[in-house]
Amino acid sequence: MTTDQPAAATTSDPGSDALVSSVEAILLTSARPITADAIRSALGPAAADLTPRHIDAAVEALNAALDQTGRAARVERVAGGYRLMTRPEHAPVLAAIRQQQLHGKLSRAAVETLAIIAYKQPITRADLESIRGVACGEVLRSLMERRLVTIDGRAEEPGRPMLYGTTREFLDQFGLASLKDLPPADAGAPA
Repeated sequence: MTTDQPAAATTSDPGSDALVSSVEAILLTSARPITADAIRSALGPAAADLTPRHIDAAVEALNAALDQTGRAARVERVAGGYRLMTRPEHAPVLAAIRQQQLHGKLSRAAVETLAIIAYKQPITRADLESIRGVACGEVLRSLMERRLVTIDGRAEEPGRPMLYGTTREFLDQFGLASLKDLPPADAGAPA
């Protein structure tokens, strides 16, 4: 039996609405950036022929649809993957709600320590404490527990002290694609 209707689009069709919708669903439910390979894998065996370019095209189509309808979000590349993120014009409202949610979560000492590590990594604890002028053991431990800082190896100096650096979680939490996206270190310095 034949019909005059075309076959239903599937997620394995690179330009299909079904693929775009599936990518949107995956990104909506993911709390972290997700790679093109992970998206393809989530789509199952029927999507095995899709390439990262197909996923990129689906993301572009999704962003076009989000732009056209004036939605509050769009897909951005962050920390090596894709993530659905709100538009900058919504920042004041989101900052207010986030402030309520995160009030007191990172102390001033933790923010200072994290900033030093982000800009000077890899860095030893002794160098970190030398810059801050105070012991950083507890703050460093709490940043590691939050998965914002990790041990990046050992220094080639006497005692072979541990080196610390930031993590992909740090990039994700601060909405950075890479460390190159950090503002210049002297951006906040008085003129």
